[in-house]
Amino acid sequence: MSIPTPNNLESQTARALQLAQRVDAIEPFRVMEMLKAAAALRHDGADVISMSVGEPDFTAPEPVAAAAMEAIRSGVTQYTDSLGVAPLREAIAAHYASAWGLKVDPRRIVVTAGASAGLLLACAALVAEGDEILMPDPCYPCNRHFVSAFGGKPILIPSSPDDRYQLTAQQVDERWSERTRGVVVASPSNPTGTSMTAEQLRAMLQSVRAHGGFAVVDEIYQGLSYDGRPTSALAYGDDVITVNSFSKYFNMTGWRLGWLVVPEALVPVFEKLAQNLFICPSTIAQHAALACFDAETIAIYEERRLEFKRRRDFIVPALRELGFAVPVMPDGAFYVYADISQLPHHDANDSSAFAMSVLRQAHVAIVPGGDFGFAAPDKHVRFSYATKYERIEEAVERLARLFRR
Repeated sequence: MSIPTPNNLESQTARALQLAQRVDAIEPFRVMEMLKAAAALRHDGADVISMSVGEPDFTAPEPVAAAAMEAIRSGVTQYTDSLGVAPLREAIAAHYASAWGLKVDPRRIVVTAGASAGLLLACAALVAEGDEILMPDPCYPCNRHFVSAFGGKPILIPSSPDDRYQLTAQQVDERWSERTRGVVVASPSNPTGTSMTAEQLRAMLQSVRAHGGFAVVDEIYQGLSYDGRPTSALAYGDDVITVNSFSKYFNMTGWRLGWLVVPEALVPVFEKLAQNLFICPSTIAQHAALACFDAETIAIYEERRLEFKRRRDFIVPALRELGFAVPVMPDGAFYVYADISQLPHHDANDSSAFAMSVLRQAHVAIVPGGDFGFAAPDKHVRFSYATKYERIEEAVERLARLFRR
């Protein structure tokens, strides 16, 4: 018997650890380089204003925290049904009725370990090897990576300010092929903060339906809408799959809790997948989330929503005054997708270099457009206004000083 040499061991290890091809289709988050650079500056004593992370600066209100602690003290910490506890599914259904005027059967609600788990379940159920899935460009990068993880091919279609950076019925009709299986869209969207109008949404869904495809609509920012009550895709048919979350409007990012609304016929499919992939969502988070829907807690969330609107109403005109182009007022979420190409700055044609310059010279952290797609990413950066109003004011002053140099 031969004794393995070091070189043979390395070769055997390399073969054993050969990665699946799907890994190559998933790109790294470029923004992580920005976050590491910002952390290094903070370590050296710099006062860095973060306008990069898509996370509310608010945390869960006291009634939610108290409900979590009561669940722990009472020993309510064991596995739940894979679809989520019945009282929470019922509370979510009641919220659709009170907030959006929609009747949703609680049986159609699938509670998940965050919206990410919901999107993974939807892709596991619907995307087969080689399927093409249409999306607008720009869009949240993980959405296309979820498709790639299940062997699908995300087809990013450049969107424009004229269409509120959203996928249109005409684009669906023009780009649908024999390999197309469905669409994944978000309203309001990350990174643009723009929603589909009711007519856009209705027409787009009709087009998908006419082609025999599926529609997954990410509505995690719908609670953070500022210019009237938005329209849910659920208003246009029970065949639509919607994704939602307790992370954004409900300020529970680290609790990892979300939900899907799926066609009733697909509930057993999603239940089977959830049982095998996740077992169940966090039990403690589910019982805490029940307190989200109490009247006193909703009042807190509504105050916070209006504070986000106040920040938006300041930051967008301020950025335009500095020379950023923001052709569409974001109506939801907490993002501004801004064109830098006309700015008086030497890196105005390279958003990655521009964002790094802003970080190093003004100590303001923003996100370059490269993470969000392939439609003019070098011309765009994303600002998150999920930080205190006073810090946003200070960030604008720093940018103004930078551009005057």
